[in-house]
Amino acid sequence: MRTAQLTIDPAFAIGPADRRLFGSFVEHMGRCVYGGIYEPGHREADALGLRRDVLELTRELGVSMVRYPGGNFVSGYRWEDGVGPVGDRPRRLDLAWKTIETNAFGLHEFMTWAAEAGVEPMMAVNLGTRGVQEALDLLEYSNHPGGTHLSDLRRKNGAEDPFGVKLWCLGNEMDGPWQVGHKTAAEYGRLAAETARAMKMIDPSISLVACGSSNRRMPTFASWEATVLEHTYEHVDYISAHTYYDPSDGDRASLLASAVDMDNFITEVVATADHVAAKQRHRRKLKISFDEWNVWYEARLQADLDRRGWVEAPALIEDDFNAVDAVVVGDLLITLLRHADRVGVAAQAQLANVIAPIRTRNGGPAWRQSIFHPFALTARYSRGTVLRTEPISPRYETKKYGDVPVLDTVAVHDEETGELTVFAVNRGDTDLELQLDLRGLPGLSASSHLSLAAGDDPEATNTEAEPDKVTPRELNTPTLDGGRCSVRLPAVSWNVLRFGNRP
Repeated sequence: MRTAQLTIDPAFAIGPADRRLFGSFVEHMGRCVYGGIYEPGHREADALGLRRDVLELTRELGVSMVRYPGGNFVSGYRWEDGVGPVGDRPRRLDLAWKTIETNAFGLHEFMTWAAEAGVEPMMAVNLGTRGVQEALDLLEYSNHPGGTHLSDLRRKNGAEDPFGVKLWCLGNEMDGPWQVGHKTAAEYGRLAAETARAMKMIDPSISLVACGSSNRRMPTFASWEATVLEHTYEHVDYISAHTYYDPSDGDRASLLASAVDMDNFITEVVATADHVAAKQRHRRKLKISFDEWNVWYEARLQADLDRRGWVEAPALIEDDFNAVDAVVVGDLLITLLRHADRVGVAAQAQLANVIAPIRTRNGGPAWRQSIFHPFALTARYSRGTVLRTEPISPRYETKKYGDVPVLDTVAVHDEETGELTVFAVNRGDTDLELQLDLRGLPGLSASSHLSLAAGDDPEATNTEAEPDKVTPRELNTPTLDGGRCSVRLPAVSWNVLRFGNRP
């Protein structure tokens, strides 16, 4: 068995584990909204049509924040279509996903759902087909207490109190040629700056996210961020990053190392932002909003779009995630935590049905996909300060990312309770012995070892018929001896090691 070593000390702190790192994403795409979080007439639906079974799973997942309403959808969206009496709302063509949008679910329904789910809303404004005035109108409608046409319209529509949305996205993926209203970096940067300046005139307390690159492979990557931030740095609080990892090519070794790419992506965006800060003499360090990320069998999307006409809420990219995908998602969460000093917001895409941890059947049950579990446990146990870890690990070769470590780790220390959680991924195809040195945290005792291992059945998935086929299992609790212990990490596994104070 191969071995790796890891020493953890509270002196090497990265930063607090921000709850906003455990965000999700609800877009008017496929069955994420209609048939996902909202299905009037379902046996689990409440009076507003919100599925209570999905609400319960959302709370169990530990989601802290949800980005809405898109995504590509927002670049052609008129927010006014989704307020007022449902029977008066217009049906529209959604160009992003080639569907008919009924607008039965809109702003008020989302805010009610967010309150029920206990999540913070993150709103996106349309800077594709619309601009400054429409963004200001939405902000005034949402956040102004009353006494103006739009704030009083909100009250008339049933929301006496302001929604109080504090986190706003200035458009979505405007660098992408697929985007309705696609713009150059200079065009978008100027529009985003003007929109941001005006929005903060209405509500100076809000935080704003400028669009970064749609992914690291974009031909304009880095130059896009540099140009956009030269226009917007003083007006925004975050620059966005999006990435998806596609298992379709069968290169499992590279897929398991996807977090290496995410790590490089974050480092490069931070370097670009800091360059602009130095150039413009800003003292404030900008953070990243990694508000779209996941595993996605992306190669299937175009076939889904090509084989149908204009319909309502079709089943779209409803990927069945397997055990390996869950290990990869756990590793991506490790990477986000490891950059907690510069990644302040993150949102896994999406919440229900569309490349999602929660799946549903129209009229039927809801269940947890394999990727549900690493998200839920990471959200549950990431309380306190993220600690830097520098493991000594064997390495292996990948086609996409070259020579990479077999082991990936991060640790979170809860100063209030004294508890320590170590998240560890074994990317290798054999078991790995992890030798832990925790002498920097005296008085600890081991409490549990949870592992989601894909080595025995990598293609296993959770389905309606077998909803718990892929789930973490309890392994033997390691014994600390003088602040040291040895833990066996199964082949291709994501692991949670918990240590608490001795009574």
